Amino acid sequence: MRGKLYLIPTTLGDTEPLEVMPLSVKKVVERLDYFIVENEKSARRFIKKITPNKSQPSLKLMLLDKYSDELEVRNYLDVCEQGISIGVLSDAGVPAVADPGASVVRLAHQKGIQVVPLVGPSSILMAIMASGMNGQSFAFNGYLPIDKATRKKSIKDLERLSKEKDQSQIFIETPYRNEKLLDDLRATLQPTTLVCVACDITLPTEYIKTLTVKEWKSEKPDLHKRPAIFIIHQ
Repeated sequence: MRGKLYLIPTTLGDTEPLEVMPLSVKKVVERLDYFIVENEKSARRFIKKITPNKSQPSLKLMLLDKYSDELEVRNYLDVCEQGISIGVLSDAGVPAVADPGASVVRLAHQKGIQVVPLVGPSSILMAIMASGMNGQSFAFNGYLPIDKATRKKSIKDLERLSKEKDQSQIFIETPYRNEKLLDDLRATLQPTTLVCVACDITLPTEYIKTLTVKEWKSEKPDLHKRPAIFIIHQ
């Protein structure tokens, strides 16, 4: 029998794993030794936290990030042919969603290896859940352009798209640029456009608020270096 590819969620910050994910995740991690990870240090920390008694020297960690060699990655699933299952671990949240992992999942399908997604926190889904915006139709757009003029055009295009399709538009920013992005949204969007800011999701410092652009002009949250999701809807 072939091994399986498990997509294992991790916490969105320094939270006890079993506070935000089911016991089934712990049970899967306990029986795996092979992991495809975005960052070895954070992966080991998560594995130790959710399974304190697991032997760290027995772990076989394979790196998957933007610098990974494509030909080397294609060999990561070879052990599945020997009946050994592998886990994919994100740095935070769920693998393959706004995160590395999709290429390995696609390879598993090509090889006929069963892919098993596990339940855990996704900041994108949790933000749209809590926003009050359109959970029936939404789009994740990743990072907006850094160039000021291009970014302004992108923001206006997303606002127009939201109105035309009645579709909530989701995006993110590097945490130290969060406040600058919120300033750009205030300056660029229509006063009646809704903006949701959701940061530190699942953490004690969680902040989630949806206001119109006009209302945001008097709201000054501290977003500096806090992982955040932004959603707009016109």
